Amino acid sequence: MHNLQAVFIDRDGTMGGTGHFIHPRDFELFPFALGAIHLLKEKGIKVFALTNQHRIALGQASEAEFTSQFVSFGMDASYICPHSSGSDCECQKPKPGLLLRAAEEHGLDLRQCAVIGDVGTTDMLAAAAVGAIKVLVRTGWGENSLMAYRKDWYEAAEPDFIAADLLEAAQWLIALKVG
Repeated sequence: MHNLQAVFIDRDGTMGGTGHFIHPRDFELFPFALGAIHLLKEKGIKVFALTNQHRIALGQASEAEFTSQFVSFGMDASYICPHSSGSDCECQKPKPGLLLRAAEEHGLDLRQCAVIGDVGTTDMLAAAAVGAIKVLVRTGWGENSLMAYRKDWYEAAEPDFIAADLLEAAQWLIALKVG
């Protein structure tokens, strides 16, 4: 039995969208995403957004627009890297800076937290860096992440569970907490 404290959820391709950048005003959640978020929260688990959004650095959206969107989804907080791709910041996944900041701000043991995402080279590696539970979804880039030629990340960050989507991921984590 795990004392699951929090779940960090990637945005693009995991909560909705296509895996590509979509401005918050045009972003659509997958039909099951809100149910998954509420399911986790009903069990007393904090739910945080965890996302790289390099388009903020390009001036194509603001961090406030993303934050507002995550509040509307019912997230407890959002952790957003606004820096350009390939920047040397400590917060851009796969670096664990956002997870470490969240742990400090919310008093979390990251080994009692999970990361749900669709990209092995960012989401799963960030989770592995802090010892969090790793759940890869097949939506967005998830199926591509699992293809043989894309598994350069797999040995370092093999998912603890591969889910069809965010709802299945949430259900698995709740079963893990209860089991």
